[in-house]
Amino acid sequence: MSVTFQFFLISCLPLLIFLILFKTLFSSSKPHGNLPPSPPRLPLIGNLHQLGSSPHRTLQAMAQTYGPLMMIRLGTVPVLVASSVDAAREILKTHDLAFSSRPKSKITDKIFYGSKDIAFSQYGEYWRRVKSIAVIHLLTNKRVQSYRQVREDEMSLMIKKIGEAHESVVNLSELLISLTNNVVCRVALGRTYDGKKFKGLLERFLVLLGSFTVGSYIPWLRWVDRLSGLEGRTNEIAKQFDEFLDGVIEEHVNKKVVGVEAQDVVDILLEIQRDSMKGFRLELNEIKAIILDVFAAGTDTTFTNLEWAISELLRHPQTMKKLQQEAREIGHGRSMITEDNLDNMPYLKAVLKETLRLHTPIPLLVPHESTQDVKLLGYDITAGTQVIINAWAIAMDGSVWEEPDKFRPERFLDTPIDYKGFHFELIPFGAGRRGCPGIQFAMVVNELVLANLVYKFDFTLTGGEDLDMSETIGLTVHKKCPILVVATPCVN
Repeated sequence: MSVTFQFFLISCLPLLIFLILFKTLFSSSKPHGNLPPSPPRLPLIGNLHQLGSSPHRTLQAMAQTYGPLMMIRLGTVPVLVASSVDAAREILKTHDLAFSSRPKSKITDKIFYGSKDIAFSQYGEYWRRVKSIAVIHLLTNKRVQSYRQVREDEMSLMIKKIGEAHESVVNLSELLISLTNNVVCRVALGRTYDGKKFKGLLERFLVLLGSFTVGSYIPWLRWVDRLSGLEGRTNEIAKQFDEFLDGVIEEHVNKKVVGVEAQDVVDILLEIQRDSMKGFRLELNEIKAIILDVFAAGTDTTFTNLEWAISELLRHPQTMKKLQQEAREIGHGRSMITEDNLDNMPYLKAVLKETLRLHTPIPLLVPHESTQDVKLLGYDITAGTQVIINAWAIAMDGSVWEEPDKFRPERFLDTPIDYKGFHFELIPFGAGRRGCPGIQFAMVVNELVLANLVYKFDFTLTGGEDLDMSETIGLTVHKKCPILVVATPCVN
């Protein structure tokens, strides 16, 4: 975000000065009603210049001055920022319907065929239909369980690869990316796509989702996106993915009929299209948009959570030892911990909850937009206001969490707080109507992989160095540097 604006400000400074003066002198529109507190802003760009390279941290700091419900302006767009449990509960539960839409985005419109996916489509009849497809057909407990063999196969393959390294340095981050990518490919598409070309395309796709578009916030400066190359990259990735998905769908249309147990996501969506259930016709581009949703949600956040969890365990040897003890008691010397064992591993679940709290994968969640005027905690919020919920700031709130900056999984052993959207102290997957429908799918992968890694191996950092925990920022917060370890097989 900051790089785009530095380029923009330097190259266009004379024009900006003129436009700022023009806007300041001739703009007479003033907000009405009791609005939340707002930090000072500049004409034209509002508070955009303040967000910096880590917006979730910047907005947390601003909230400490202006309160847990504040109004900022990003270009021409009013944005409500919620940074407390009460504010999140009001938006995602009390007034859930009023805040159930999504703001328009040029990137998601281009990538997701007019934002016809589940995550980014605007609230309405179409969204209700595709959400019901996900909940009823794609992500039921039975369906998630039907992919168990896929998960365990890929887990076994990763264990084999680590073992074959023979205690030389292993890039664990790379292996985790490969595992999550393979699981999602097999579940969504029916087979893996391991080529560098596909992985590179997927990586650029995920980076693009976290990109900032000037035109979305200052419409009459949308030419900046063209000048910076963002528009061109978006068109290129959209075209490449469209061609790839056309090939995948053609393969599925032409393949032999398989049993229900072997159905992947594409099979299910094509079946729904053929049935045209209750008069709802699922078009080809809509199928492709939903498939891309599965990739965006299933790959990126799952891998990110695993990488941060292992990083924290490496930094906290006593916590690692405690989790290994639980895993090895459960494993009983078997070759692998299976999904049947996971419910008997409370400390494993606590470690993953603490990781989601301390390293919320999408710290600002996916933005919401109000569809009607709302009275919120005493403030007047008008229709069309974009809403950012700083889930990371809530998870780091010292009035809610004791020593919030410490990695302490034990805090989750004696509390009912969970990540499923009912406890607003911890909402890494959102909550309410627009909460992520794929929580179970993501977390069973996380639990299975982490349980088996600590069960099968002891890990040491290369050269005994401290682990770099710096972040890279996009829609998802990634670890900047890969995890390089020596893995020693355990005799169980």
